[in-house]
Amino acid sequence: MKSMELPEFVGIGHLDLSVSDVEASAQWYERVVGLKRLRRVDFPDRTMIVLLHQPTGLVIGLNQHAGHPGERFDERRSGLDHVGFAVERREDLDAWQAHLASLDVEHSPVADTEVGSALVFRDLDYIQLELWWSRPRDAIE
Repeated sequence: MKSMELPEFVGIGHLDLSVSDVEASAQWYERVVGLKRLRRVDFPDRTMIVLLHQPTGLVIGLNQHAGHPGERFDERRSGLDHVGFAVERREDLDAWQAHLASLDVEHSPVADTEVGSALVFRDLDYIQLELWWSRPRDAIE
């Protein structure tokens, strides 16, 4: 069988997350992460609220499925581990840390490593979110 050359993808088009309370989660993502609500869609088996991060164009869909078992997120199960959002400068993490603290959102201290720095927090369903700054490649090598 001949190998087919695949076209490159250019980024993440959208991200969908399953949540237990779509309205509460949408309000949290608007307030904490600065997303803008675009629309709500009520399907027979789920309700979805579509949010936009205007600076990057990233679309995030929050989905509340009928029959949600009520368990909170656990990254040790197969599936999503966490979502990492990139920031341009290391100092941005300090600003985000102050923002999260002002909203009483529990978060880790900024962790600096040889390849970058991370600030970790969780949403209402305990989905781990991370703000990540990558060191310039020439500083790593």
